[in-house]
Amino acid sequence: MKSNSLTYKPISFADLPEWGADDHLAAFETFRKSCERIQAAAAARERPAAAGLPKSAPPHPALVSVCEVSARIPGKVTKEAARLFFEANFTPHTITHKGPQGMLTGYYEPIMEGSRTAQGGFQTPIYKRPPDLINLVDEAQRGAVGSALTHARKTDKGVEPFATRAQIEQGALKDKGLELLYFADPVDVFFMQIQGSGRVKLTDGTVIRVHYDGKNGHPYSSIGRYLIEKGLLAADKVSMGALAKWLRADPERGKMVMWQNASYVFFRELPNDARGPLGAQNAPLTAGRSLAVDPGHHALGTPIFVTAAKMTHVVKSGAFNRLMVAQDVGSAIKGPERGDIYFGSGDAAGKVAGVTKHAGKFIVLLPNETLAKAQAAQATP
Repeated sequence: MKSNSLTYKPISFADLPEWGADDHLAAFETFRKSCERIQAAAAARERPAAAGLPKSAPPHPALVSVCEVSARIPGKVTKEAARLFFEANFTPHTITHKGPQGMLTGYYEPIMEGSRTAQGGFQTPIYKRPPDLINLVDEAQRGAVGSALTHARKTDKGVEPFATRAQIEQGALKDKGLELLYFADPVDVFFMQIQGSGRVKLTDGTVIRVHYDGKNGHPYSSIGRYLIEKGLLAADKVSMGALAKWLRADPERGKMVMWQNASYVFFRELPNDARGPLGAQNAPLTAGRSLAVDPGHHALGTPIFVTAAKMTHVVKSGAFNRLMVAQDVGSAIKGPERGDIYFGSGDAAGKVAGVTKHAGKFIVLLPNETLAKAQAAQATP
């Protein structure tokens, strides 16, 4: 079976390493969070898109069907029932492709201190989504467009590129009433933009959560790669912590390097009852189970069994074998087996995410309905 330049080969669940030892209930509960959004998207498909937003891509019909099955499971679901659900409704597939070899990284939700006003050391703002910003692609597809613009500025004359990171940080949005919060460290803000969310303890002691609400549309550029290419940081020394230390060592030098990444993220404040940071489906993310993928290869909501032989900082045995759910995207997540694992909130999660860069493999669980239709199509003369 072939799709999007991938070749799928069915295997049995018995072929999945440590399948029986996995926490299938945790994976099932994560899948159900995606199902809430998949079913809502299916129901809302005929309604017009909001101003400034393109009509979203329809959810995969087979995933809609499986979600309906999951919703009909009565009572409290056990680990055994969760395992049987996946085995009854999906078939695992290895994939072969001409893309880069599998690579896993990690992300997290930082916890930071901030202020609603510019005061004292809190002078670096994050901005709300500008009213003239429009989406050129659906948010869930922003990681699949390569170097093309994903967002732009709507003007009386048409559409034009939005201001770059350098232009914004030099005042392009200043005094437009778009400042959402203020922080003490520009480097912290830079990395929170990469993570896409954050929990913020304000000066009055309250804690709020902010979340991605669009970007300026320019392609993401890795400053780690830039530093390596310029010979400023050794490739084997690059981690989130090492980058932050290098940027802070000389603030002016660090600012110029951060400007090499023209991409800039806008934020919104989530309601106090938010169950966690949200992925590209607007489903709450689950630590250790939510996976950011390239949506050009995998439909959001798809269960993916991820294997990595040497992730000793995550699993003491060294072998990471876990059923995850494709729930998020990222500008740097490109390729059929490129994954970004959500590790949770706070410094401990950040330490794990910051040193995660390991070879890995995807085994994709395709809904059986998808397979039946593909086989029927192949059999039609």
